[in-house]
Amino acid sequence: MEQVEKAITRCRKCPRLVDWRERVAREKRAAYLDWDYWGRPVPGFGDPEARVYVLGLAPAAHGGNRTGRVFTGDRSGDWLFASMYRTGFANQPTSVSRDDGLELTGAWVAAAVRCAPPANKPLPAERDNCLPYAARELELMPNVRVILCLGSFGWDAACRLLKLRPKPKFGHGAECCPEGGPTLLGCYHPSQQNTFTGVLTQEMMDSVFMRAREIASL
Repeated sequence: MEQVEKAITRCRKCPRLVDWRERVAREKRAAYLDWDYWGRPVPGFGDPEARVYVLGLAPAAHGGNRTGRVFTGDRSGDWLFASMYRTGFANQPTSVSRDDGLELTGAWVAAAVRCAPPANKPLPAERDNCLPYAARELELMPNVRVILCLGSFGWDAACRLLKLRPKPKFGHGAECCPEGGPTLLGCYHPSQQNTFTGVLTQEMMDSVFMRAREIASL
């Protein structure tokens, strides 16, 4: 897994993403002027013996691209790790930096695209360049029984990883159980667009993680 992490953090396959992530790291946001931005691809994080693999979209420009840890330092991560804490996957409800003491048990968190994309919208070719990293992580984690997909982008990426045709329909709480593979479990993405409007509530997110525990027999 250390070799996979090195390969991810050194990746420069997508010129548009390289330019954007490094520009953000140089220019910074006013609130984070004293931060030394990560400005590189962000590797996965968690328990190597995980039974639940959480797959998101991409690092936030001033979240994971700043802190160097997936879903760390942004509002989506606040929701995600708080839910994982309430459902027994995390030892604390917050995630602000790589050295804040957060530990995951039974779960691994990653993104379909490992670089922060402009407008949070990766191109299909950028997704396809990145998916082999998730595939390699999954190869190294044979205990994974559930891929919990955050949003339709994560769901589509997981369907590509597992070569599912026709693609099953995404929805909150949707499940797909391919023969011989991990179960796909859908969850609305904990973006502010969803959490501020009530499209996704704490109870809804917790119920999906509890379902993941049930499927994975944790």
